[in-house]
Amino acid sequence: MKETNKIATYIGFAIRSGNYKIGGNSIATLKGANLVIVCSTASENTVKLAKKYSTRFGCKLLTTKTPTLAQLTFKENAKLMAITDSQLAKAIIDNIDQDFISEV
Repeated sequence: MKETNKIATYIGFAIRSGNYKIGGNSIATLKGANLVIVCSTASENTVKLAKKYSTRFGCKLLTTKTPTLAQLTFKENAKLMAITDSQLAKAIIDNIDQDFISEV
């Protein structure tokens, strides 16, 4: 039986419930977010943008290590993501493992 990552499951819940935005331009339209996730393969400018959004919304910033954000979201070229649901964001933060780096 394949073991699934809890964080990947919670990200899947956020996607299915519509409590997420992917991409810098779509995140810019948000009034608030509870968690920002950036891919380890993202460019320097995207990482700076992720830090800017994390500061702007007053939330944590996670960086993926092993699975890319594109693999977690099943969206091609996904590098930056925001979770807007507070319960899902808390669940992801509470289950941080070796595949993610927590900042802020």
